[in-house]
Amino acid sequence: MTDITAESQPAAAADTQAKGTEFQNDLRRKGLPPKVVKGLTAQNDLRATLGVLETFGTIALMVGLSLYFWHPLVVIPCMFILATRHQALFVLAHDAAHYRLYKSRTLNDLVGRLCGIVIGFSTRTYRVVHRLHHNHLYEKQDPDIPLNAGYPRGKAYLYKKLIADLFALNAWKTYRYFFGAPSINDNAEKANRPLDDTSPKLRAQARADRWWVVGFHVTAPLVALYFGYLLEYVVLWIVPGITMLQPILRLRAVCEHGAVTDYSSPMTASRTNLGPKWFMWLFFPHDVNYHVEHHMYPSIPFYNLKRAHRLMQEHGVFEHAEIRHVFDTLKMVVADRPQKSDTSEPRTA
Repeated sequence: MTDITAESQPAAAADTQAKGTEFQNDLRRKGLPPKVVKGLTAQNDLRATLGVLETFGTIALMVGLSLYFWHPLVVIPCMFILATRHQALFVLAHDAAHYRLYKSRTLNDLVGRLCGIVIGFSTRTYRVVHRLHHNHLYEKQDPDIPLNAGYPRGKAYLYKKLIADLFALNAWKTYRYFFGAPSINDNAEKANRPLDDTSPKLRAQARADRWWVVGFHVTAPLVALYFGYLLEYVVLWIVPGITMLQPILRLRAVCEHGAVTDYSSPMTASRTNLGPKWFMWLFFPHDVNYHVEHHMYPSIPFYNLKRAHRLMQEHGVFEHAEIRHVFDTLKMVVADRPQKSDTSEPRTA
């Protein structure tokens, strides 16, 4: 695998190129020509800003409609849309964690942390956790294995998980993960501890960032109470985040990495899902559905992933790649468990 930190972050300080800080392209298979990759990794602050404004604008619209009508027939659909925009904020924070939201490192982290803080997500902590997922996909260091591995496990298993998610029974696990806690797996002695595998500077940033998240979510309800909007704040922001958002996050993650059989490359250990625009907007915002492309080239910002997909097709890069219609993927992940399971498959929670 090739370190792309120097290419994608020319202005970065020396410590960002040290071990424990970098995201890596995975070029175990034929990739795009370097000139093409360079063009795809070029950042455009205007396009990033449009993505941020679109997300916050939708949130403002849903909140405004709910407050104006305040009727279950309006509020409940708005709560669902707000849950999907929670995920959109997560995707933007995810790009910031990759240093790909804005050219300026300061602006990148400022906006990325804002997107994360309001949904209970520490962007700088996630930067540490997510690096391990990229650089060790489906290896023992991958903190996402407990969520993604083991599929298909049958309809009953997945539906049970999704229902528990919807009723907020698993929300604590989600936020525990976003705060960099060790992965929960079958062997507690081998639990991944992401903050132990990073540079001292990023570790300190991650720990400090978590206090900003806590501070916001202590202060926000007090402010809402002071202005007489505590009920509205809980119904429109907290409830969607701990209920509706949870099955959405699980389903997207499983669609990206579940029910794969070849862990040798991100071409086959991750999946690009294609489908109707309305479905993608709801469940795979900001082109996060182009997941093979993202794992091959983490340096490509979200608004260039669709073009990367087209160019990778034109250059014949996608041989044997996991690229499916999302409805076909859903059929795969809810299928019955094979009678003979591969004992080498990564263990799950």
